[in-house]
Amino acid sequence: MKVTEHIKQANGKTLFSFEIVPPQKGQNIQDLYNNVDPLMEFKPPFIDVTTSREEYVYIKKDNGLLEQKMTRMRPGTVGICAALKYKYNVDAIPHVLCGGFTKEETEYVLVDCHYLGLDNLMALRGDSMKHESFFIPTPGGNNYASELVTQIKELNEGKYLHNIIETNNKSDFCIGVAGYPEKHLEAPSMETDLRRLREKVDAGADYVVTQMFFDNQKYFDFVDKARNIGITVPIIPGIKPVAVKRHQQILPQVFRLDMPEDLIAGIEGCKDNKQVRQVGIEWAIEQSKELISKGAPVVHFYSMGKSDNIKAIAKEIF
Repeated sequence: MKVTEHIKQANGKTLFSFEIVPPQKGQNIQDLYNNVDPLMEFKPPFIDVTTSREEYVYIKKDNGLLEQKMTRMRPGTVGICAALKYKYNVDAIPHVLCGGFTKEETEYVLVDCHYLGLDNLMALRGDSMKHESFFIPTPGGNNYASELVTQIKELNEGKYLHNIIETNNKSDFCIGVAGYPEKHLEAPSMETDLRRLREKVDAGADYVVTQMFFDNQKYFDFVDKARNIGITVPIIPGIKPVAVKRHQQILPQVFRLDMPEDLIAGIEGCKDNKQVRQVGIEWAIEQSKELISKGAPVVHFYSMGKSDNIKAIAKEIF
């Protein structure tokens, strides 16, 4: 079922969903199941599965020189989505990226998703590679998420690349895109970033999931601004519970977001990460309660491979 249909059928009730990260190569998918299992009691209608960028590794050769090889450390997004769908009877949503994929490779991914009965996709530009100071488009790929949305919509219309196939068996993907309550780190202004979001929606995006934030007013203001420029699709808030002390430095640096002073004081008053984790749980509970009271369609949690804190939050609000 499409995300938009889940929201419509909820009749105003806020839904619970979460995002997971594929295990690294060499790990067992059972570890992933062990983190998903405790959250299924809250009946998430859908689960997101991230896709990793390619990266370079350096292999030492017999002559002492290093050979550069490209690899993906967390492959298997589409396969994991299929496993989740049929193991838990839940809609699993693969993240599809511009970065690292040609349009042909993207089409292969979309065809696989269609074969497997996956109804939803999250269309993202993706991050820059680790050695890049800014995003460099893949030759032959989509440069922006709006272009990726257009490719997906064209497949929904039965239009394949190079016009080599004509078929009535069309895909019907529901397309999600990212929104940034505190603007994308590369955007020169909030207004510019909102225009980019409008371009993605105009291209065919059906719903928006926001980047994490810790001040709900940032989300409420973002929704108001989006509505004011004609964006009418559902806007789902994304929540990341603080779990360790270093999140206080890492999250603002990586995601270019602000933390409220009360949260900073709470973290700084902790003796260890166990206390920090509890502060993060309590903060996310209060965030979630307010979001629900104000009619958020879904509260979407970034689990980062751990579910104990997400479960503690969900027990208080769902």
